[in-house]
Amino acid sequence: MTNEQVLSEFRKAGALLEGHFILSSGLHADMFLQKALVFQDAERTAKLCKALAEKVRAEVRQAFTAIVSPAVGGIVPGYEMGRQLGLPAMYVERVEGKFQLRRNFKLTRNQPVLMVEDIISTGVSSRECIDAIKAAGGKPVAAACLIDRSGGKAKIGVNLVALATLKVPAWEADKLPPHLRNIPAVKPGSRGLQ
Repeated sequence: MTNEQVLSEFRKAGALLEGHFILSSGLHADMFLQKALVFQDAERTAKLCKALAEKVRAEVRQAFTAIVSPAVGGIVPGYEMGRQLGLPAMYVERVEGKFQLRRNFKLTRNQPVLMVEDIISTGVSSRECIDAIKAAGGKPVAAACLIDRSGGKAKIGVNLVALATLKVPAWEADKLPPHLRNIPAVKPGSRGLQ
């Protein structure tokens, strides 16, 4: 799938929003990808993850035997990538602010893992998920996401395979561009959930 085909799926789902948004990183943007509206459609999610799984098969040379994703946003694409690749899919959750495997999810020592995300902006959640995989004994060999909105700039510590890559500008609160200064900001992400 091309970048435009991926964005078209988001548009069809009503998931490509324009306005003034506060991202989970704390940065402000004038576009937000509300992936939950994509993930409510199992057929659309399967289509996107099938294309991502094909890209992972073509680009990741190291074998991996499990998928691990960060909660909340990575759970659905992680599950679907596990289904597409025939592998177990687990997720990490925040416990006292730090990601860790729970719910009796286990990795064996040095088990090779593909970390799967929904959308990467700054890479903070991805890096935290990778740290949690290592803390659980696993060995992150690569990462995959539906959209890398950093334009390829996010560094997460392993090779990243993105189904689509785009550069969506983001600004600090005290450096907003004129077109956002007088628009109330909304925070649609899930990082603040308890």
